[in-house]
Parts: sequence; structure tokens; C-alpha cells
Amino acid sequence: MAFARHSMNAQSAYLDLLRSLKDDSVSTLRGSPVKEIRNGRAYWYDLYRVGTSVKRSYIGEDTAELRDRLDRHKALATAVAERRQARTRLVRLLRAEGLLSPDGSVGALFAAAERLGVFRLGGTLVGTQAFRLYEGELGLRIPGAELAQTGDVDLAQFERLSLALEDQITGDIGETFKALAFDPVPGLDRTAVWKWRQTRSDVLVEFLTPSFRPEEDVRDLPALGVKAQSLHFLNFLIAQPIKAAALYRSGVLVQIPRPEAFAIHKLIVADRRRGGPDQIKSRKDRAQAALLVEVLAEDRPDELREAHADALSRGPHWRDHIARSLARMPETAARLAAL
Repeated sequence: MAFARHSMNAQSAYLDLLRSLKDDSVSTLRGSPVKEIRNGRAYWYDLYRVGTSVKRSYIGEDTAELRDRLDRHKALATAVAERRQARTRLVRLLRAEGLLSPDGSVGALFAAAERLGVFRLGGTLVGTQAFRLYEGELGLRIPGAELAQTGDVDLAQFERLSLALEDQITGDIGETFKALAFDPVPGLDRTAVWKWRQTRSDVLVEFLTPSFRPEEDVRDLPALGVKAQSLHFLNFLIAQPIKAAALYRSGVLVQIPRPEAFAIHKLIVADRRRGGPDQIKSRKDRAQAALLVEVLAEDRPDELREAHADALSRGPHWRDHIARSLARMPETAARLAAL
């Protein structure tokens, strides 16, 4: 599968948009940033007063990039309006360059999730909505409509992270979804709701979390105030996610898996789908994986090789799923073997 690139102008504009959104993410701090160590990892919180009470809001995991922004957060707060206007122009330019943008329903959902703090608290877009955003991350033109077409929005978070952060979203997800015309879709246990469908469209939102037990059951995500369907192998996908810019209004800062993790995970998922409608999804999984492997083998071979080796090292079930998918994808198998 040959792939095409977006122009250097588009790639530069995307990086500017993403940088501006990240700047805005620390420009609204209400107090002083403080660093806390939890289980050997460092996290930043915004510490501020409300009356006589001291509140804390999670900012993000400690990185050199985040520390630099925190050092500049007061200066960044003075130019919020100017950055928003500049981002609107960048979004318009990127759409003209042909980058994919979410439709109105999905874009509004992304924006609402960002306002609530879903992405700030570790929520990560997975599935095709994440795949579409690799256009900006990789400078890639996604060929054909089928690879990028979806009516689903899948959001994942680690259950343990949700507990460890000791912070929550700034509103009620159920009420927010209701305002956007989403109704809950009950499961077999009608009290356990982890997905919502919009009444005026086919958009379905589903919350997911990794399963580290034999069963794939429904779990709580306290930080997000929702329940989630647990899935095996999902931990590999959402470890060490990255930020991305969705082209809605003046841009929305979301979180997606690393592209190399996405590619290898799709090989696993494709083999797990068996029979009926799942076969169509399985073909789409393999096609998305093939495209990303082709791009990453050229642009980021070290990261792709490490992700592939990591997955293979996790046990026979992992190796079997990957091997069965690659048996149907000789070109992709050859690219991975040549790394």
C-alpha cells in the first residue's frame, strides 16, 4: 500500500496548532503548580484556594516539556485570545490542505470531553477516531474513505490511574452527554452503563479500560465518573499516550495512543475478531495496521521495532494473535522482519 504525505506547510501548521493547544492547557492554572511523587513517578498538580479550603487539580505527568510550560504559565495566560484566533486560522488552513476533521457531533463531543478534563485525566481516544489523527502526527494522507470512516468514539483509561490521580472531571459526564443528545445504552446489567448513543446521529461513545484478570467485565473509572468495559491487550495500546490536535473550531487537545503501539495492537485485535460483522472490522484493522507499519518503518523504525518486540515478549497469546494476522499480511510481515 503506497502512502502519500501532506505538504510541509500542512505539517508545520499542525505542529503550530498542537503547540498552541498545549500552551493553553497550562494557561488557566488557578494557583501554584506542585510536583508529587506517586509509585516512583512524578505528577504535577495545580494547588489553589477556594475560600478556606485548599484544592488540587491534576495537570499532567512530569516531563521536560511540561516543566517548561509551567515555568511560563503566567506569561502564557496573557495571550489566550490571540492564540485562539491564530489557531482558528491554522485549523482553516489544515482543512484546506485536506486533513481530516471530525463532523459536528464528534467535534462537539471532543470539545466537551476536553472541558470536563477527560483527556487531562488520562482518557485516551482509541479506535478509528485515533487513527484519523495520525494524519497530523505523521504527516500522512489517509487513502480512501473506508480506512477512516467510523461512527464510534472509544475512550479508554487505566482503572489504576483513575484511582491514583485522586482527581475528578469538572462536571457530570451523563449530564454533558444528555445536553449533546446522547442517551445511555444499558448493558445486560441495566445499572452498568458504559456507552451512549446520540439520538440525532449514529455516533456511539464507549468507555473502555484494560483487563488484567481472566474476565472482561465492567469496571469503575472514578476519575471520569463512569463505568467502562474492560478488555485484554488494551494496556499495551494506551501506555504512554501522546497529545493530538482535533480540527474542530479553534482546535481541541485530545490524547491518542502512540502510532507504533496502535499498529501492533491492531494486529492483535484483528485476530481476536471472529465471524460475522467482525470480519469486516478485522479487515479494516489489518488495513490500518499495514498503513501505519509502512509509514513507521520508514519514519520511526526504532520505535516500531521496540513496540513489536515488546508485544512479542508478553507471552504466547500475544505472539499467536500477531502471527495469525501477519500470516495474512505478507508485505507487513516482511517490513517488520526487516527492522
